[in-house]
Amino acid sequence: MDMFAALRAFVAVVEEGGFAPAARRAGQAASSFTRHVDALESALGVSLLNRSTRNVSLTAAGESYYPRATRLLAELDEANSRVREREGPPRGRLRVSLPASFARMHITPFLPRFMAEFPLIELDLVMSDALVNLVEQRIDVAVRLGALDSSSLIARRLAPHRRIVCASPAYLAQHGAPAAPQDIATHACLTFAFADGERLWRFSQGQRAEQVRVKGPLRANQAEALKEAALAGFGLVMLPTWLVGEEIAQGMLQPVLTDWQADISRPGATALPDGGIHALYLPDRKESPKVRAFVDFLAERFGAPPYWDRAI
Repeated sequence: MDMFAALRAFVAVVEEGGFAPAARRAGQAASSFTRHVDALESALGVSLLNRSTRNVSLTAAGESYYPRATRLLAELDEANSRVREREGPPRGRLRVSLPASFARMHITPFLPRFMAEFPLIELDLVMSDALVNLVEQRIDVAVRLGALDSSSLIARRLAPHRRIVCASPAYLAQHGAPAAPQDIATHACLTFAFADGERLWRFSQGQRAEQVRVKGPLRANQAEALKEAALAGFGLVMLPTWLVGEEIAQGMLQPVLTDWQADISRPGATALPDGGIHALYLPDRKESPKVRAFVDFLAERFGAPPYWDRAI
């Protein structure tokens, strides 16, 4: 039995949700994948997959085995890639996890240029706002927004992650602009929806700190919906500058309270997080030329300060 071929077949079947889709993606016969997984289960003496006519799922043994198999294959691929890259430009598959809205606005528009500059790199994008496990999902580099949890991952800061309060010129002409954070309590506010519903907008200025309980005509769990409502004149909104920078530059939205640092928090929270936009990768990817090429490319495209902040 070719152990690595069997491991790749097993992992592909799990990731694609069945033997047939895994085989289609690889351009092989489904029977070949079946033989590999059968041989692997026979060698291990356990069933890794529950099989039915419609789908497959992991057994308890498979749940334990799958992350180790993906880690082993990732290490093998990385070792092969490093050997090949020593003799030439960055190359090989680069699996990247990206936050969906941010990627659509500030990463995917630049990808044709990246692919032209690095034609030997094969990009595999996972666009989702869920926090993926880099090891289990075989992610080479992840872009994440906001405060980072403590972990063993290496983080490179690409840009600040600033929030700003803004509104349409029409709304401000009718209701006036708040002169201080507490003035916001009298305004219609478009708010992000969290599980418990209640939210505070917080502001800091040096050693001063203010917090305001906000309310308004719209709550949504999608920031782009809040932006559209703000553009239509329905109230104040607090959003990251990467999302509203272009509209502010064009005069479609106007920032207020720009001499305060703004953030959203749960009631009872006491400190503003140290937010940022970061590229994260595992320590064993630190010397990877393809990872370095991608992260350097993003840092160069964003600039310092990032291009979306230059009009604010």
